[in-house]
Amino acid sequence: MRPHPSISRRQLLSAVAGASTAALAYAQAEDPWDSGIVRHLLPGVSDNRLLLKASFQQPLSAPPTLRAGSRAAAGVRADSTGEFWWFDLAGLEPDTSYQLELLGAGGESLCAPWPISTFPSPQSRPDRFRLLVYTCAGGHPATRNPDTGGPYWVSIENRRKLLKTGLSYSPDAMIAIGDHVYWDLLSPVGRVNLGGSEALRALVGDFNRSAPVLGTTNEEKLKIAVTPQVCDLYGTMFRSTPVFFVQDDHDYFENDEATVEMVTFPPDDFSLRLARSAQRLYYPEFLPTAGRPLGLPSSSPADRARDVSESYGTLRYGNLAEIMMYDCRRHISLKGPAGGFVPDEVEAWLTSRMKAQETHHVVNLPSTPIGWSAGKWGEWYPDLLQPNGKLGLEVPKYWWQEGWRLQHNRLLKAASAMERIPLFLSGDLHAIGEGRIHSYGDLDLSRNPVATVLTGPISTGPKAWPSAWRGTPPQTPTGIEIEEGLAPIEKNGFTILDFTEDRVDGMFFQWKMGEPEELLDNLEPFHRFAFSRPG
Repeated sequence: MRPHPSISRRQLLSAVAGASTAALAYAQAEDPWDSGIVRHLLPGVSDNRLLLKASFQQPLSAPPTLRAGSRAAAGVRADSTGEFWWFDLAGLEPDTSYQLELLGAGGESLCAPWPISTFPSPQSRPDRFRLLVYTCAGGHPATRNPDTGGPYWVSIENRRKLLKTGLSYSPDAMIAIGDHVYWDLLSPVGRVNLGGSEALRALVGDFNRSAPVLGTTNEEKLKIAVTPQVCDLYGTMFRSTPVFFVQDDHDYFENDEATVEMVTFPPDDFSLRLARSAQRLYYPEFLPTAGRPLGLPSSSPADRARDVSESYGTLRYGNLAEIMMYDCRRHISLKGPAGGFVPDEVEAWLTSRMKAQETHHVVNLPSTPIGWSAGKWGEWYPDLLQPNGKLGLEVPKYWWQEGWRLQHNRLLKAASAMERIPLFLSGDLHAIGEGRIHSYGDLDLSRNPVATVLTGPISTGPKAWPSAWRGTPPQTPTGIEIEEGLAPIEKNGFTILDFTEDRVDGMFFQWKMGEPEELLDNLEPFHRFAFSRPG
């Protein structure tokens, strides 16, 4: 591998270390809580269990312990050096606040105690549930804009300001919809700007695709690539907020692409091992919940906590809300009309929960957006950017599968048939928008139009917007009739949603690189919307 002509590996590593030190200093300045030797904390919870992912500023030679009152769980080492651990606390009481303590092998405190609450039991009747949701928070600080030499992504500090604003609204939970990591290796975008580029290969070298990820030189490379994007971004600020991380295409270290040279999904073996390793180290899998079968694909893996799922999960908040989250990449099928973004048994789970009458709200949260398109290959829709600058069908999309649209229609039909708000939340598209789908081709949804929300990206920079990379902003696909409450805009931001018995009220927040950074210190909602239960 030739060295990058303008910067050495030592300079890059020094720059990344400096950025990480600056991120830690900023985090400590904005949050007086004593993090001790803890580098990051990301907790997942249910009504009776907690799964915490944690990393430390130096390796631990013996398992630490997580305590919650009289209950304790020994840490399980996630990596080969002892920097990353997970903790699984079961048998907790629903709707209960616990004071958590992280203790070293000698009983010493590794950080200050902190509180977190479990969710209400499925039978309980909470009045309100507030959710913070967004997409595309990843981006390595060493990635540079090839045109200007400046940052390719929003800085870690400014991303943290966006997230801090979201946390200031005291959400009961957070969902990050995919693209937690940008380090594409083989796809065209990766070769230009991301992990396959000459500059970032100079930082880590080349992965050995025939070797395991953990316990080899690949592990150090994975940490150099991912730690700034997750540990430095989140730090410990979500320690008291339950989190859910849904994986999407870039979390497999590729963009979704299909050309005569390569088809990136379903992921090849090495891409899958990278994605699984990153999840194992950095963010929690989905805990089991009533109504989600334990035998779905990517569920109950032997190398994870008991009965968790890597790809399909549920956020259940009493009898008020059930949010079904599903990765549309790992098990994507290329079987033509018989294919789908999720396997048949996953679709059966989704439709069965939409028919169930256990909660006031049942929400679909696919990693791939509903209602709009940028002409990407791995979308529900067959539209491609045409020579006239519009999305259309005249020039077909290479290797797109008819089964994806058929599955899309079945899911939207099942949602519209509910006597509830048929709400879809999604990410991936690097935009903020909301609307109601009344029809798509022969699919008539007018009795109960499907509500759809693009939740907003956190870190997108000047070169990564759909209009910059694909030549088009998000557009409505051919044949869709959608009533847009807010047509998609290419801004960074996030969504706050309030669920009550008969309504979902939403707030959008937005900012973009190039606008004054001072705006981030007092960010207010710029658009409000509401969906009401039919009838």
